[in-house]
Amino acid sequence: MFGFESILGQEKPIRLLTTLLRNETIPHALLFLGIEGVGKKTTAMATAMASNCMGHGDESLPKEKKNRANRSTIQEITKKSGICGCCKSCGKIKSGNHPDIILIEPTGNFIRINQIRNLCNTLTMKPYEARLRVVIISDAQAMNPAAGNALLKMLEEPPDRTVLILTAVHTSDLLPTIVSRCQHIRFSPIPHNHIEALLVEKQGASHDDASIVATMANGSISKALSMMRHMSKINWIKRRDWLLNSVESLSLMSIPSRLAFAENLSKNKGALSDSLEVMKSWFRDLVICKFHPAQIMNKDLREKIQQSSKKMAVASLLSKIDNIQLAQKNIQANANLRLTLEVLILRLAKV
Repeated sequence: MFGFESILGQEKPIRLLTTLLRNETIPHALLFLGIEGVGKKTTAMATAMASNCMGHGDESLPKEKKNRANRSTIQEITKKSGICGCCKSCGKIKSGNHPDIILIEPTGNFIRINQIRNLCNTLTMKPYEARLRVVIISDAQAMNPAAGNALLKMLEEPPDRTVLILTAVHTSDLLPTIVSRCQHIRFSPIPHNHIEALLVEKQGASHDDASIVATMANGSISKALSMMRHMSKINWIKRRDWLLNSVESLSLMSIPSRLAFAENLSKNKGALSDSLEVMKSWFRDLVICKFHPAQIMNKDLREKIQQSSKKMAVASLLSKIDNIQLAQKNIQANANLRLTLEVLILRLAKV
């Protein structure tokens, strides 16, 4: 499956984009906002395909496919998304070889000034073959200040026949002047049932495992798939239970035991990001349980959540969530990992 039909749970953004494309009113700069793993980059690529698709009915299909294709089916797909998936342009974009579809991604932790300068030089020239050149800046929050300022100059004087699509988690991670020059399209977390169905159908997971992993993924398909891929190395269901039991017991632990827990977390860097999200979801559930018990994420732990929620004040729970988010931000900024986790665990231990 290709194009907009392949994107799960984002009906509103897709509806808006297809309307802009159909009316030929797409702005020169778009900002896709939402958590990691909800389809922002995939949607940007689909937008590039829809902007440049040359297919009409089955005329662009290879001969071997033309005989098998049902003409009305191909026309229906084309009409629905503006993407045939089989023409020369679609083929180049799918293979990553289209000269006018430019993808900028972080090198390491940052998008650097040289990447944006090279992009600016490229955009001084006309598109080679595209009707609409599309530049996708993935994880735009990773731009360092110099790169952000260089991009701002381009947004102030947008090149002809070019649209820039930036993806980011929050507007607060970008320069306000960049944010103000883009039309915003917000992507929602993927519904739990969509992720669960995907894991069962595509990954062969049991319904119980899929439900728990979908909960821990917190609306992110990429996170759910990552957990499933590493299930042989890390049993995420057992790891979740270990994490939550440890977090619940922090106030009773000695200081050396708390520091040992922090050390344990720091040793498994590959699982750290997801582990912190699991811990955050636990405290979130304790808050939500006080007001809307039916909305908790870890539904298989309902009784445990209800009991723990009664013991803790909302202000304390919100403070713990803030501390986890601060640690996540510091880790992304390359702070000392061991020290960051030790400080976090000591703060979480406070009642």
